[in-house]
Amino acid sequence: MITHIGATTLEVVQGDITTCAVDAIVNAANNHLWMGAGVAGAIKRQGGQVIEAEAVRQGPIPVGAAVVTGGGWLKARYVIHAAVMGQDLVTDADLIHQATINSLRQATDLGLTSIALPALGTGVGGFPVDEAARVMIDATCNVLHSTPPTSLKQVVFVLFTPDARQAFEQALARVPQ
Repeated sequence: MITHIGATTLEVVQGDITTCAVDAIVNAANNHLWMGAGVAGAIKRQGGQVIEAEAVRQGPIPVGAAVVTGGGWLKARYVIHAAVMGQDLVTDADLIHQATINSLRQATDLGLTSIALPALGTGVGGFPVDEAARVMIDATCNVLHSTPPTSLKQVVFVLFTPDARQAFEQALARVPQ
C-alpha cells in the first residue's frame, strides 16, 4: 500500500528490513543499545557486530531517543537505533511516538531521502501491533507536516508478518489525503 503526504511517499510492505535498499533502516532498540533478539538481532546478523559496537559506544540514551550508526554490511548506509524500551523491556505509546519522531529527525538531520521502519515495540516490547501502527503513522505525519521540512521522500514501514502489514495498511488508510 502506498500513499503520499506532500512530496513524501509512505509505503507499507511485508518483508525483511535488513534487505531494504534505503538510506537508513530503524532498529527497535533498548536504551543501552545492545542488539539481542528480534529486529536488532536480525540487523546484527546481516550487518555485522560493528553496528552493535558503534551503537553501544553511544549509550545508554534516554528511552524515546535515537542515535545513528553506520550500516555495516547492510544495503542501507545507516542504522538509526530508536530506544523504545529500557532494561525492563517495557514500552508504551508515548515512547513509540517519541522514538519514531526522533528516528525521522535523525534521518532529516543527515539529509537522507529514504528510511525503513519496523513495527517498533511490538516484538520484545509486546506492544499491540494495531496501536503501534496508529502511533507510528501519526508520528510520521507530524514530522512530515512540521517546519522545517524533512528531506525524506520515501518512508517505508517494513513488517515481518501479514497481520502486522495489515494493521499498518489499515492505519495508513485512515490518514487524510
